[in-house]
Amino acid sequence: MPNPPFKVIHALLLGLTVLAFESSAQTTNHTTAEQLVPSLQAQIDALKAGQDRILLELEEIKKLLAEKPARNEVAARPTMPSVMTLNVMGEPFRGEAKAKVAILEYSDFECSYCGKYVREHYPRIEAEYIKTGKIRYLFRDLPAREHPNALAAAQAARCAGEQGKFWEMHDLLFAAQTALAPADLQSYAQVLGLDPKSFNECLASKKYAEAIRRSALAADRLGIYGTPAFLIGKLSDDGNVLRATKALVGGDSLEQVRSTLEEVLKSTAK
Repeated sequence: MPNPPFKVIHALLLGLTVLAFESSAQTTNHTTAEQLVPSLQAQIDALKAGQDRILLELEEIKKLLAEKPARNEVAARPTMPSVMTLNVMGEPFRGEAKAKVAILEYSDFECSYCGKYVREHYPRIEAEYIKTGKIRYLFRDLPAREHPNALAAAQAARCAGEQGKFWEMHDLLFAAQTALAPADLQSYAQVLGLDPKSFNECLASKKYAEAIRRSALAADRLGIYGTPAFLIGKLSDDGNVLRATKALVGGDSLEQVRSTLEEVLKSTAK
């Protein structure tokens, strides 16, 4: 709970003083003037001493707050490691399996910034780098706790992947971010021609919840808390390990993603 403003505290103290006067005044019919004055003076002295203590404590708090930077001046995430090594075996991907450069996206199906990136920037990345075989494009889940439908949507994409339709479900979910309730997920499965029984059983079992949790924990260890986030680097010869040397958070700048990709591609070609 935030500290109350100084003006409010002053008002409360003054109010207590007034109440003390009024309380004492009500007893004047039963108390002599000689008895009243010392009692009232003692109450006033006690209130003043309490007020002085509170003001002193507030001054100390002000000093501490002045020494601490404002919240928006504190780094939103710890510094990411300069090199990040990730096991990407079995991760959903698009593009050339034998590509030496990869971009791994951490994303959330209910994140508006992720949706904007998919709709506005990803098509250019796909046309210039994925379809041309220059890179492999990998995907990992990072559903935010404050997004009530993000985890279920992530599980729906993986369940669709069991029937070879991960990316098709991925695209549908981002195209309809405002409709990710359970009934919506079932309707998307029908649109994609998935076997409804298998899909619904997969969703109900929550069999991919642990894998998604591990994906989120890996992002946390790397200092990635925002989405979309991109790790870009070189793949091992067998394609199972990504050695990422570049990290970007936020998909607002297409040019930033492209320039980073070009930089890694050039270093790999040497």
